[in-house]
Amino acid sequence: MTIRLLGRTEIRHLAKSIDFRPRKSFGQNFVHDANTVRRIVSASGVNRNDHVLEVGPGLGSLTLALLDRGSRVTAVEIDPVLAEQLPTTVADHSHSEINRLHVLNRDILTFQREDLTDEPTALVANLPYNVAVPALLHLLAEFPSIRTVMVMVQAEVAERLAAEPGGKDYGVPSVKVRFFGNVRRYGMVSPTVFWPIPRVYSGLVRIDRYETSPWPTDPEFRQQVFELIDVAFAQRRKTARNAFAEWAGSGNESASRLLAASIDPSRRGETLGVADFVRLLQRNADWHVVPKPAPAVTAEPTADGLESHITSS
Repeated sequence: MTIRLLGRTEIRHLAKSIDFRPRKSFGQNFVHDANTVRRIVSASGVNRNDHVLEVGPGLGSLTLALLDRGSRVTAVEIDPVLAEQLPTTVADHSHSEINRLHVLNRDILTFQREDLTDEPTALVANLPYNVAVPALLHLLAEFPSIRTVMVMVQAEVAERLAAEPGGKDYGVPSVKVRFFGNVRRYGMVSPTVFWPIPRVYSGLVRIDRYETSPWPTDPEFRQQVFELIDVAFAQRRKTARNAFAEWAGSGNESASRLLAASIDPSRRGETLGVADFVRLLQRNADWHVVPKPAPAVTAEPTADGLESHITSS
């Protein structure tokens, strides 16, 4: 092995050498456990044929493990101090692997296909709470070339992403990620592998994009499906008939449209899968959703911050 992975002591010394203090506004908690980053990279399945997009590389723990698999890595880091330091860290801990690394100082929520000359095949990242879901949805939509996603997120977010219809954690993010592919949980991660130590556990989630999508994937169609999802989950515990009443113009019209899509109007929104929303749109193609203003993105994670992010797309 030509790459030395970072450990707890090295992470602390590296931060001290550049006079760096983690910023809560960026959700900065850095993995210092080599076994954890190896586990993430192994579960992602990436290899030397992949171009990996890494979001928030931080001090470089996961970056080094990805390079050790032979992958090319584009690391997108919002913090200019960390973005500047990362190539030096990789060069110090490896040999020629630095030639397979490209670092960009960008905000991932505004990152676009035009920012890359070579489209990525995989996304691997340790995502902070306050941008995890919007970042995932943005990148899946922006880069159809991404076939595999492996992310480490707060346990609460992981549970929502992987929740099944009807479950207590099932909601907007659960449905929207399934528009793109299949979702699976890959276990929990202890807070003790991070510096600073967070107060919550993290979870690993893998998303495999459908080899052939069961439905259209153009932006206009996706946006209309997502708007229907937002309507259904705007008020939980409502029947689908009542949830879609405003969209349809009346309760009776809502029931008619649902029946046309083979959906029982008495079902609740939290029991509908992505295929139900797609079918509702397709069977009622001449009725378009009236979009509501998107909620503002907050900088700080709050109790309802997750919901405000996941309802926007």
